[in-house]
Parts: sequence; structure tokens; C-alpha cells
Amino acid sequence: MPYSNSIRETYPFLTKYFENGINSSDKNIAHCILFYGSDLEAQYNLALEIARMLNCKGTHTPECDCLNCRWIRENNHPAVLTVSKVDNKPADDTSKTVISITQARKIKNDLLVTSEYHRVYIFCDKDADGNIQGLNGINFQEDAANALLKTFEEPPSATTFFFLTKDKTDMITTVVSRAQSFFVPSMKAEDNSFEIVREAMEGYPSLERDGVLDLNDKLYALTGENEPLTVLTQVQNYIGALIKSNGLNTKLLHDFNAAETAKKQLQLNMNAQNVIENLAFELVLNG
Repeated sequence: MPYSNSIRETYPFLTKYFENGINSSDKNIAHCILFYGSDLEAQYNLALEIARMLNCKGTHTPECDCLNCRWIRENNHPAVLTVSKVDNKPADDTSKTVISITQARKIKNDLLVTSEYHRVYIFCDKDADGNIQGLNGINFQEDAANALLKTFEEPPSATTFFFLTKDKTDMITTVVSRAQSFFVPSMKAEDNSFEIVREAMEGYPSLERDGVLDLNDKLYALTGENEPLTVLTQVQNYIGALIKSNGLNTKLLHDFNAAETAKKQLQLNMNAQNVIENLAFELVLNG
């Protein structure tokens, strides 16, 4: 994952906040930091920029080109590590879908050895293409998190943990309670289109019980030519457009949240057919 030099310009308030804390006499920043929001790549780059500021041995400016700063910009620093289901796995760790207890134990053992650097661990998930994804209860389960809770509470000096997630509710509460949380807003232009699902969703609020299966069949058929997440996003966009034109409508708000839940379920690797079927029932029979 390439480091983005524009992160300071994109998030000036957040970077300045951490810069002031790092430059204070007691390096006053939290040792556990949770970022949440839809842009996981921005969260990751922000964590790297903070790691750079913590490890800089040069001019302590954004342009510094000391060895530590270069290493971090190249994402190749020996003490700034990504922890995911595919990163920094011990040789004997055969788990492929989770951050494991074995990884947790390795981190604890590594921290027993002193380091000349400020150690930074960035906990996240990755998809099949290596793109940064958010932590949740599936990829960062309670057993692995609990194995590190004491370390999160009382880490060695010069150690910082980052946790990246889309929503704080996706993280177990014991981690959230030990971290300082920051919302990282997405600066990407959002696509609010719903052309793919327009015909399937037309008039759905007035459907009767016997229309559930027809709506389900239409939506699921769209996943044959489109990514299921794209279909669900456009369903949510369609409902969002109805909310804008109809005002505060309890059913539409319920349906919008139901679509968001369906998207989360899909991202947790639930079966797309089951997710869409459940959503169809929510849209027609509930709310």
C-alpha cells in the first residue's frame, strides 16, 4: 500500500493535532488510537504519517528525508508494522482469515525486546487484492484481542497501536474502551447513482407480502452482472433519494438502515443470496 504524501493537506486538523501532541515535551498522544470511517486507505496513510512523525530523527518537518522518514514513506520501516490476516504472520501460523492468537503472542514477545525506534502496530484487514479493509468481529476476534488487552492497557514506552475500522460498533467494546477514537471523514466523491436497481426497486414501498420473492429475485439477478456490494449500495442510494423527496419517513429510514446492515453482512463474507433475501423481507414486511 503506497504512502500518500497528500494526507497532511487532506486532513490538516487531524495531522496538526497529532503533530502538536508529538512535539510536546511529554509526547502527549494516546498509545491506542482507533480510526473509523469509510475511507480505510486514508486511515492507513494517516497512521503512517503519525508513525513518521514519531520516528523522525531529522528536521521534524513534513519534508524531512532522514532514514526513518524514507523507510516509512516506502512502507519498509522495521518497527512500523501492519497487522492483518495476511501481514506479519509467524512461520507456523496457518490461519488465513483472522488476526490470530499466534500473532498476538508474537507481538507480546517482540515487545519484550527493547528498540531504538518508536514501535507502531497498524491493525487492519485486507481484501484479496491487498487493499486496506476495516477490522470487525470476524477478522479480529475476541480471543486474539483479549490476548493483547493487557498490552494495550500498559504498553512498553515508545509503542503505539492503531486500529482501523469502518464503524466503531464493528469492534469489540474492550478494544474501543482502551482506545482514543477519531472519525476520519471520506474526502472521496461519492457515487449516489442507482440506475442498476431503478427498475427492480420501482414502487417497492407499496409492495404487499406476496411481492417479497419477486423483489428478491430481481435484486439477486442483478448480482449476475454486477458486484453484490454495488447492487446493495445502489439499493441504499435509491432509498436515500426517496428520503430526500419524501422527507422524514419512518419506514424509509428503517429501509435505509436495513440496506446498510446488508452491506455490512456482505462485507463479513455472508452469502450474498441470503443477505439479499433477508433485505427483501425487511424492505417489504418490516419498517
